[in-house]
Amino acid sequence: MAERIQKILSRAGYGSRREIERWVAAGEILVNGAKATTGQAIDENDQVILRGQRLHLGSRLKATPRVLLYHKSAGEISTRKDPEGRKTVFENLPILKNGRWIQVGRLDLNTDGLLLFTTDGELANRLMHPSYEIEREYAVRVLGEVTDEMIDNLKQGVILEDGKAKFNKITFAGGEGANKWYHVVLKEGRNREVRRLWETQQVKVSRLIRVRYGDVSLSRSLRAGRYEEMTIKQMISLYKKVDLELDKGFVDKYEAKKKREAKRNFYKNRK
Repeated sequence: MAERIQKILSRAGYGSRREIERWVAAGEILVNGAKATTGQAIDENDQVILRGQRLHLGSRLKATPRVLLYHKSAGEISTRKDPEGRKTVFENLPILKNGRWIQVGRLDLNTDGLLLFTTDGELANRLMHPSYEIEREYAVRVLGEVTDEMIDNLKQGVILEDGKAKFNKITFAGGEGANKWYHVVLKEGRNREVRRLWETQQVKVSRLIRVRYGDVSLSRSLRAGRYEEMTIKQMISLYKKVDLELDKGFVDKYEAKKKREAKRNFYKNRK
């Protein structure tokens, strides 16, 4: 079935829809020997070439989707390559034979915490799209006095240089003296948004950790610089969150495996 070029290439894990649209606009993608156009409908049988390399859409689309939970360290760059040679979040991820890891959102240099990576471009696109209102929760250490009035301002909304922004929820999480911890929740991912919101109240964020993305929380056992792979059960829930479904054959194999394991455990416990 034919799909728009940015959607099918994203679903195959070649990049985000925005990246692919930029490649098309730059004339870097050929379809059946001609320059691709934005929104062009193609299918897996078309010959697609990106920067001189033929893409294998069929095998990519049939590959098992994967999702990783990664604990980013402050000081790591949320990009694939850094011209200054600094360490990037991609350096600690497992190497893929097919596809590539797509980062779901970003965290700035001085922020640590949860990042999601997937081989499914459509999943990544929906998790980041504002229309799905996926919650992001952060643990924030604030330097300076925080009043009830300031909390009300941040919940009602303040004007930033790129428009109005607010926290959907703010919860005091402890601390004494000048430094206090809060947990904040928002439903968008603008650049440095959490820090900029607090700065409008003349206080400074001295530590920032993302602890949750949607229904996925950062495990206490997942150390900085390490990753863990999401289970099929977790993936099913994640896909449903953004109105997607995992391939039925893939899910059936998982459910059959769980039944075999339950059967083995049943007979093992009877002995």
